[in-house]
Amino acid sequence: MDNAIRFLLDGEVIAIEAPDPTGTLLDLLRYRMRRTGTKEGCAEGDCGACTVALGSLHGDTVRWRAVNACILFLPMLDGKALITVESLSKGGALHPIQRALADGYGSQCGFCTPGFVMSLYARSIAAEGTEDLPVGDVLAGNLCRCTGYGPILAVGEAHPPAAPAADPALVVALRGLQRDAPLTLRHPGRTAFVPRTSDELSAFVADNPAARIVAGATDVGLWVTKQLREIDSLVFVGDVADLKIIDETPDGITLGANVRYSEARAALARLHPDLGELVRRIGGLQVRNAGTIGGNIANGSPIGDMPPALIALGATLTLRHGDARRTLPLADFFLAYGRQDRVPGEWVERIHIPQPPPGALLRIVKLSKRFDSDISSLCAAFLLPIADGRIGAARVAFGGMAGIPSRAPACEAALSGQPWSAQTLDAAAEALRDDFAPLDDLRGSAEYRLAAAGNLLRRLWHEQADIPALAHV
Repeated sequence: MDNAIRFLLDGEVIAIEAPDPTGTLLDLLRYRMRRTGTKEGCAEGDCGACTVALGSLHGDTVRWRAVNACILFLPMLDGKALITVESLSKGGALHPIQRALADGYGSQCGFCTPGFVMSLYARSIAAEGTEDLPVGDVLAGNLCRCTGYGPILAVGEAHPPAAPAADPALVVALRGLQRDAPLTLRHPGRTAFVPRTSDELSAFVADNPAARIVAGATDVGLWVTKQLREIDSLVFVGDVADLKIIDETPDGITLGANVRYSEARAALARLHPDLGELVRRIGGLQVRNAGTIGGNIANGSPIGDMPPALIALGATLTLRHGDARRTLPLADFFLAYGRQDRVPGEWVERIHIPQPPPGALLRIVKLSKRFDSDISSLCAAFLLPIADGRIGAARVAFGGMAGIPSRAPACEAALSGQPWSAQTLDAAAEALRDDFAPLDDLRGSAEYRLAAAGNLLRRLWHEQADIPALAHV
C-alpha cells in the first residue's frame, strides 16, 4: 500500500515515505532538505518570511499561489509543484526580482527578504489571488522591520504581472503524480486520509468522527506550531474537487466548503462590494490562498470575519453525514463558544449566500488595530431594507461581541418598522447593550466594543448622502 507523498521541486520528483501528517513544509525544507532560504519568523502564517509558491494542475495548465510553508502540512504537498527562493537562482544568477531588491536597497538585515522575493515572484507570474490587487495588498502578508517598504514596493511596481510561458514538461510531470484513489498515510502514532471525492470524505468521516478535517490549516496549523497539540487522525480535503464549486445565480452564490478565500473574492465582490473588501482584509494573501470559507465556519471562531456578514445576509449551511444532508440557517449553526449544531461525523458541505434584497442598505465593517493582516476587534454587518422612509425587517450581526458570531435581536427590533432617521439609529445603538456583554481582551475592552458597535450604526445615517437610493429621505 502506498504510504508516501510525492511532489515536484525544481522538476525533480520528491517522495517522502510515511510522512508525519502534522509535519510542516517549513521544517522539511530547513531541516531535511537544507533549503534554509525559507525562514521561520512567526510559525503562524503572519510574517511571510516562509513564503513559497505552490503549483496545482488544472487541465492543461499549472496554477501557482503563494503560501506560508510554516503552517502547510506535508500531505498538502502531494501531487503539487513547489518553488522556493533557491529555485529562482539556480546556477548562481539572481532572478530579476532578487537583483532589483539588491540594487534598489530593498533588503537590510535580509531575514524577511526571501519571503518578499517569493511574494513578488508570485505576483510577477500572475499567481492566484493577485488578480487586480495592487502591490501593497499582495505584500500585506509580508513583514519587514528594516527597510520601510518603499524600495520593496518599487520593485513590485517595476515587475508587473505577466502570465508565465507554457511549460508542457511540468504539466506532464504533474499528471504523473495525480491519484485517482484516496491516499492513506500512516506515521507512528498518527494517520491521515486524503480523499478525492466528497463521497469518500463523507464515508470516512462517518466511520471516523474523531478525525480532524483540515482544509487550509490556517487554524489547525497553529494548534500544532503554537499550542503543540497532538492530532492523531487527520483528513485533508484540499484535493476534493467537487467541494470547490462557485455557483452564481440571480438568487445568490453557492460555495463549496473547499473554496479558498482568494478563489471566492471576485464572486463575493459581485454580490456586494463590501464582501469583496472584507475578504481583501482577511489575513495576508498567503492565508487567503490557503484558508477556506467553509473551514472558517466549521471551526466556529467567535472572531471569524465572514460569519457575521453571511449571517446578516441570511446564508444557509448544508451539512452532510454519510449520504444524508440537512440545511439550516448559518445563524443557527453556532450554539456556544466552541460548540456548533453538528453531530459526530457530520461536516460542512456548502454555503448558500442569498442576493441582498433590491434597494436594501448593506454595510460590512471590520475594526482591527492594524488595517492589514490582523484579527478583528469586532466585525459588523447591517442589512436594512428601506422603503418609503421606513426600515423593513432588519438583520444585524456581529463577531467579536460574544462567544459566537450572532445576530443582535434587540437592535433589530429597535430598527425594524421604524423611520429611517438618526434617532432610530441612536436607539438601535443603545439596544446593543441588551444584546451583548463583550469581554475585555487584548483587542479591545468591553466598553470599546459596545461604543464602536453603536457608532458603526450611527455612521450609517451620516453616510446616507453617499447612498443614491436614500439621499432623498
